[in-house]
Amino acid sequence: MTRARRAHLVTFGCQMNEYDSGRLRDLLCAHGWQLTEIREEADFIFFNTCSIRAKAAQRALRRLEELRPLKKNNPSLIIGLGGCLAEQEGRALFDQAPWLDLVAGPQHLPRLPDILDEILTDRSQIALIGPGETPAWSQANLEAQGAKPDTFNSTAGPLLDYVTIMQGCNNYCAYCVVPYLRGPELSRPAGEIVSEIKGRVAAGSRDITLLGQNVNAYGRGRLDGEPDFPGLLRLIADTGLDRLRFITSHPRDFSPELVNLFGDLSSLSESLHLPVQSGSDAVLKAMGRGYTRRVYLDLIEALRVRCPNLTLTTDLIVGFPGETEADFDESLSLIETVGFDAMFSFKYSDRSNTVASSLPDKVLEEEKSRRLIELQTRQKVITLAKNLAHLGTVLEVLVERVSSRYPGQLTGRARNYKLVHFDGPPELIGQLVSVRVIEAFSTSLRGERVEASR
Repeated sequence: MTRARRAHLVTFGCQMNEYDSGRLRDLLCAHGWQLTEIREEADFIFFNTCSIRAKAAQRALRRLEELRPLKKNNPSLIIGLGGCLAEQEGRALFDQAPWLDLVAGPQHLPRLPDILDEILTDRSQIALIGPGETPAWSQANLEAQGAKPDTFNSTAGPLLDYVTIMQGCNNYCAYCVVPYLRGPELSRPAGEIVSEIKGRVAAGSRDITLLGQNVNAYGRGRLDGEPDFPGLLRLIADTGLDRLRFITSHPRDFSPELVNLFGDLSSLSESLHLPVQSGSDAVLKAMGRGYTRRVYLDLIEALRVRCPNLTLTTDLIVGFPGETEADFDESLSLIETVGFDAMFSFKYSDRSNTVASSLPDKVLEEEKSRRLIELQTRQKVITLAKNLAHLGTVLEVLVERVSSRYPGQLTGRARNYKLVHFDGPPELIGQLVSVRVIEAFSTSLRGERVEASR
């Protein structure tokens, strides 16, 4: 009896890549493939990559180099690289890694099962880049290949999950390659999204995050009868889902109606990721962000009036071309003014095809490093203070797993996405538990259970 073909998938980068990999795993299984965690026993090894940050792209290429001896020992092995790095580099990747068989941009991942059969037949190198004929992971596309779009293998786990609602971006921020790699904004039909979420809820998901490069642009240019983003959130609120989140939002497209939903929808969790990128008006203008510091702060104030317990996280770049010490000080003062619960911060790096890559007045690398360390040091103090403020409060925690850090304890997320550890039996996994916070650390909270679970 011939054994099933085996696939080994590795994911780099964002939650959307995790979602794409989950879809691909499900699609491969529908075509008779088995998944393996051991790359040496695989017939197909696939790296789903990111190139938004230079380090992620470099890490993927280093890992690709490790596959060279595997290919030498097993010439029939198929090696593929997909995602944003594949879209950016295209066929040039074959010159960098001649042992590579397949390059596939994000829009072409649903085609891979058929393409693998083609490679097995004639062993040619294939590059699939540019726009796809249909939206990636469309319901019709998946059903035509025998996959079940409502119940495919979870990416984040059986409790916390992701659902992509749109792809691409029309903003063309000066530093960002997303519009060039993921294409223009394209929204999935609301009916598909709601159907998928209902399937996830039926399968046990209790906390779902909606994904998109700019989720609050969902529905822009929509067909008649399709909702905008607040309308979509209202539809999802009727699916029986316990907790709903979304990333990533652009401040320019954050409407007053969307702000109001933080008080109207009980399932909409008290956590929001809202990238600011800089606290300086001059830098924000050079970045092409389309808002000012004051506009951003006013939006934060409106959100906190509507949802006083809102947990806020953000993205911030240091060392953008032309950023002065005064501009950097504006970023420092912004994080103090807002009091973010956490921050993802980065040194600016040139990305091909972007406006910023050709701007003058580049900041020296050592200066970018200094600014990043100072920014992160300030944020650590703020984060700890925000966590300490939870001492004595009671949080509703979705229990995810047995703690890998604290023996005998369980780990879960509160509605505000804070990580909470507490004593309890494994039978509580999957339940909502009320926990009183008794200790606070820089990255998590510890508490004690105060009432029955549900």
